[in-house]
Amino acid sequence: MKFAVIRTGGKQYRVTPDLVVKVEKLDAEPGSTVTFDQVLAVGGEGTATIGAPLVAGASVTATVIAQDRLEKIIIFKKRRRQNSRRKNGHRQHVTVLRIADIIAA
Repeated sequence: MKFAVIRTGGKQYRVTPDLVVKVEKLDAEPGSTVTFDQVLAVGGEGTATIGAPLVAGASVTATVIAQDRLEKIIIFKKRRRQNSRRKNGHRQHVTVLRIADIIAA
């Protein structure tokens, strides 16, 4: 099975064709195509190519399914015996992608 490790949004993701993955928010409309050229590794069928730091000529294309938000996380801060409490919530924006193709160098 063909796979690649890509870097986007300061994070690394191991992707395979037809995989649906949520990444940090990208400026792209739903239905558009996005190309990732920061490919750290490409592998499959018993062979693997590791970049130093990137694999030259490799790219991954994906289709944007939706712009979404993750579950709400609660940030609660309390200072004991001070009658001081703070409660905040946060929902991170994400882009939902379907990996279309992995092009190895």
